[in-house]
Amino acid sequence: MKLKIKTGDTVRIIAGDHKGTEGKVVSVDRAKNRAIVEGANMVSKHEKPSAQNPQGGIVKKEAPIHISNLSLIDSKSGETTRVGYEVRDGKKVRVSRKSNEVI
Repeated sequence: MKLKIKTGDTVRIIAGDHKGTEGKVVSVDRAKNRAIVEGANMVSKHEKPSAQNPQGGIVKKEAPIHISNLSLIDSKSGETTRVGYEVRDGKKVRVSRKSNEVI
């Protein structure tokens, strides 16, 4: 399945406990249709002591969110928008449905 959200995009969470939160996409898992958004959906993980973290303890980190709960933010208007594809100058590009501009 083709995902319309890529790493580095700015998105807004549109459903769930963290609704309204905005952030940058850190990574995308295409197999599970999930993305990790910077600063959103924070969970506490218990970590054992290791070489990198000799103390161990409870660590806060981002958990993946389903792609359907994310909406891309248009860089110019700052509003959420849907994504479409068009061929411009011989290249397939992502296009904002609201402003009809290349993302």
